[in-house]
Amino acid sequence: MTLNADNWDQHWTEFPSTSTIAAGVLWRRRVIEKLLGVSPPGGGARVLEIGCGTGSFAELFVAKYPEAAFLGLDSSAIGVREARRKVPTAVFRQRDLLLPQSREDDLEFGATHAVCSEVCEHVDDPAALLRNSMDYMAPGCRLVVTVPGGPISEYYKYLGHRRHYNAASLRELLQRAGYEVEFTSGIGFPFFNIYIGALVLRGKGAIEQLSGEPSRTTRLVSKIFDRLFYLNSMHSGWQIVGVGRKPQH
Repeated sequence: MTLNADNWDQHWTEFPSTSTIAAGVLWRRRVIEKLLGVSPPGGGARVLEIGCGTGSFAELFVAKYPEAAFLGLDSSAIGVREARRKVPTAVFRQRDLLLPQSREDDLEFGATHAVCSEVCEHVDDPAALLRNSMDYMAPGCRLVVTVPGGPISEYYKYLGHRRHYNAASLRELLQRAGYEVEFTSGIGFPFFNIYIGALVLRGKGAIEQLSGEPSRTTRLVSKIFDRLFYLNSMHSGWQIVGVGRKPQH
């Protein structure tokens, strides 16, 4: 298999189920939801997802917070089309956030909350992506960012990871993009670290294992790790998280 690292239409075609059953993805969503701090049923919240993919996060979020307005932006046409199918009550737009907002893009969303999960490691200028995303946020918007830390496995290289982060480098990125930083931290020790370590040890074999429909073994391992991840530390680990805000002025 070969993949152009920036071809997200191909990515979502090749790995259609990874984002729905992987233990790391499910745990990360729980963390994001907690950090966003939206109260069910979400009345008054306007949530922006930067890099919405195929709408897997949106599908679960909108079901739990039906009164929240939701906007997902992604550069992948396939991702946006699938997201619209999954979550018809939300709004999804194909948008290259590495470029400034164009005159044709007249969407003024005014997000009160935003999430950018596992996106910044895929682009050459993540500061530009986060800075341009401010066009869709209201002043004071709360932004939750997650990025990978730890070693870059063959699987991550295959997906086009440019770099991995730590708490200090994520803080620097948020500040460079113009956000006021509340905190950044590594989380996930020990079980997320073990999970990533297993991906590293699998080498290129992880690419074959995670493409297409997951096997029974993959599903079983994901379920086991999903339970173990409830015991993960929120103070150290190879999952890097941060919270920032768009300045009021």
